[in-house]
Amino acid sequence: MAIMSKKGSADLGPVDTIDTLIGHKAEFTGDILFSGGLRVDGKISGNISSKSGDGASSLVLSETGEIDGNVDVAHILVNGTINGNVRSAGKVELQPKAKVNGDLHYKIIEMQLGSVVNGGLFSDGGRDEISTLKSVPNPGEQKGVS
Repeated sequence: MAIMSKKGSADLGPVDTIDTLIGHKAEFTGDILFSGGLRVDGKISGNISSKSGDGASSLVLSETGEIDGNVDVAHILVNGTINGNVRSAGKVELQPKAKVNGDLHYKIIEMQLGSVVNGGLFSDGGRDEISTLKSVPNPGEQKGVS
């Protein structure tokens, strides 16, 4: 859902509507580029990405859904299977039956008991806010100490 700030501009939260549905009996081959909300109950063989600059786009992959390809969407809720790498500029929620076979890049992640990631987890969150740590010499290495 888009959250309105005091100035009336929308923060880049997930949308709360589903604009596109791929039903549980549907199989789709090819890449998908979308904006808004996409729910997948069927099978997709191809990459899924949201339109550039659409930080509110959301992908919902249900328990019966399966994606064979890479996913690059701002907000992702998974309870099915993704066979490919996942990149999210927002939040990733892995529900109990979620299975990701690939690397997962996220800003915010929520993993429920039972969810599985067979790949690397890479936090992309807060990169601008990370401060550089300065090394501190060991007490025996300080000047003038013998």
